[in-house]
Amino acid sequence: MNSPPLTDLSDRARDIFRLVVEGYLDSGQPVGSKALASDGGLNLSPASIRSVLAELEQRGLLAAPHTSAGRMPTETGLRLFVDAMMQVAEPTREERAAIEQRLGEPGPIERALEETSALLSDLSGAAGMVMVPTREPRLAQVSLTALDANRVLAVLVGEDGHIENRVLALPAEALGTSLEQASNYLTARTSGRTLAEAAKLVEAEIVSGKSALDEASRDLVQRGLATWSEDASHRPVLIVRGQANLLDDTALSDIERVRSLLDDLESKQSVSALLERARRAEAMRIFIGSENRLFSLSGSSVIASPYRDREGKVVGVLGVIGPTRLNYARVVPMVDFTARSLGKRIG
Repeated sequence: MNSPPLTDLSDRARDIFRLVVEGYLDSGQPVGSKALASDGGLNLSPASIRSVLAELEQRGLLAAPHTSAGRMPTETGLRLFVDAMMQVAEPTREERAAIEQRLGEPGPIERALEETSALLSDLSGAAGMVMVPTREPRLAQVSLTALDANRVLAVLVGEDGHIENRVLALPAEALGTSLEQASNYLTARTSGRTLAEAAKLVEAEIVSGKSALDEASRDLVQRGLATWSEDASHRPVLIVRGQANLLDDTALSDIERVRSLLDDLESKQSVSALLERARRAEAMRIFIGSENRLFSLSGSSVIASPYRDREGKVVGVLGVIGPTRLNYARVVPMVDFTARSLGKRIG
């Protein structure tokens, strides 16, 4: 999406464009020349304002809906405003204190992530999203239990007390596997390590003949570690809260757009792929409407920021999603401050 340089606009055109965008973001409604003449402090007649509005529409920065004589910004216009004209409003001292208090409460990190998603939703009036840290937990214990003739349940216990269940499908020849032997071996090799680290250690032991496992147990251990570590590195874990905020009075007039947005949010794999772009860039990203294919039909915007641990390493992404008329000037610094606060909480 290429927007014209701001220097191509006259001072008058810039002032009117800014007032239209700010008025639209505030109300969600097109802004007319009469409102600009009476409330904008422009000292221009409605006719003069209409002339500038027509110029801005011709440049592709504004559009006139069929149902209104007013103008609203196009996605190109919003991009120009966000990149070159927006004056961000930093969170107030009270807002910063509230964010730090909610994220600073003791408890497991999963609760902090849930709280962050809900907090972003409350602050923005849109939907909040948090992508769980990409780093793998370090394990304390692994136990294996047969579910049936072809499946084994693995219970993975993390050093932080988090418990996760995984299921592994087995070939028929693995029926004689000693699950107790495999469990003990896995616990010894995974304790204090991630699955990926344990997989490298086990592979080295097996290749060197130091594993002391029978063939069936060795096959089970290799299959399990390969499957679980691959699964952990590819499955995005996304927490979304506040979808109900998307159903405001303005949205209900365009229910198909909202339905499309809610459907997109159900596709967490695709949403996580979008947030991954912010993680790779290691910086705040703002996606407006059709700039990303995922939300092109719903006409939605995403504001996303990576969050880091105390060593400065990016460990996840958080953000908000809502209609393109988000209050960018307020939400952008709010997302940034929340990302920094969550990073301190994670440590």
